[in-house]
Amino acid sequence: MSPVPGGHSFVRCLRCGSDDPGTRVIDSREQADTVRRRRECASCGERFTTYERAERTGFLVVKKDGRREDYDREKLARGIRLACFKRPVPTEAIAAIVSDLEADLFGLGRAEISAQMIGERVMDALREFDDVAYVRFASVYRAFRDVDMMADEIEGLRAYKKRLTESRNQLRFRFEEEQTCWS
Repeated sequence: MSPVPGGHSFVRCLRCGSDDPGTRVIDSREQADTVRRRRECASCGERFTTYERAERTGFLVVKKDGRREDYDREKLARGIRLACFKRPVPTEAIAAIVSDLEADLFGLGRAEISAQMIGERVMDALREFDDVAYVRFASVYRAFRDVDMMADEIEGLRAYKKRLTESRNQLRFRFEEEQTCWS
């Protein structure tokens, strides 16, 4: 989109290259943190879709060695996509994980966030989402030196899942017990 005097913006058609401000929006839908718009070029009639996302003021990621680099949403998404490679994980689910993590990180309101904090939050999200993706990410993030380190991580994951299941069962039992009391 290019700015037009008066605060408006226009979109260049991918087919004919026209940037006619008469290009119109046919349909708009909000999706999570984006707006999807179907547009029709005023010059050639081509219909196309644009996605708009408000750009947030970024933060710096502090690496382990002290270097700082600009936060990069695509780098975060790429790491999660790699962990989920060839897993039955819809791309929409990955996008939702990235959006949730990003909202959480921006919500901290910090100018700098450590790569370690980001990595731990990614692991927390993947632990709840897909066991294999979690172990894959952990193996890179924690730089496993051998199979024993991976086995330890898997055992820790199993223990976590067991505690989670037991906790849910207790809550379910309490809920059913309360329902019985009110009947």
